[in-house]
Amino acid sequence: VATPDPNVAVGYLCEPFKVEMVIRGYLSGHAAREYSLGKRIICGVAMEEGLKENDKFFAPIITPTTKADNGSHDEDISREEIISKGIVSEEDYVMLEHYTRMLFQRGTAIAAASGLILVDTKYEFGKTKEGKIVLIDEIHTPDSSRYFYSEGYLERQQKGEEQKQLSKEFVRQWLISKGFQGKEGQAIPEMNEDYVHSVSERYIELYEKIAGQEFIKADISDINQRIEQNVLN
Repeated sequence: VATPDPNVAVGYLCEPFKVEMVIRGYLSGHAAREYSLGKRIICGVAMEEGLKENDKFFAPIITPTTKADNGSHDEDISREEIISKGIVSEEDYVMLEHYTRMLFQRGTAIAAASGLILVDTKYEFGKTKEGKIVLIDEIHTPDSSRYFYSEGYLERQQKGEEQKQLSKEFVRQWLISKGFQGKEGQAIPEMNEDYVHSVSERYIELYEKIAGQEFIKADISDINQRIEQNVLN
């Protein structure tokens, strides 16, 4: 509805669907880890044989997850389970899949224009009080999406090299290297200032690639007062 401050969004109150719509154009991340364990079906969807990590799928696949409560973990779930368990009606789920594919197609085109490949992403949807299905969360940011650089992608795949990417995967891998995977009893490792700065720089790099403009860092010395003033005005 409005953005009175860069850190504030005023929107419509929606009832979230209890699933997250994950769509994958490439065998990366969680799908690649499952594939390496010999699994060829994820969320009820068959994956092609003979793929290696970061290869492109013949066509994008939708691999939904449950939307867990705070502190819990999302779990893979199939289209059939979502409908049979009544988590989402079949009529609504058909629309969620349609919107997911259309958004991914649009995001792929925008990324390509910036020299990037939109590898995979997730969308969250909800319903307004009028019953309209709408997107309710951020879209195509490093929090939900993985990007590769288009330039050199094929060469790196042919040589079996890691892809140059912009996503939060490097944070996930850093956490795993420190023995943290979000499991019970595991302590979250502390990030020093240098590492936090490097994460910010990755996010800024993606912003500038997609938006096509320089990221201007705001003065946050008195951010609470600024937000209050902007919202009240």
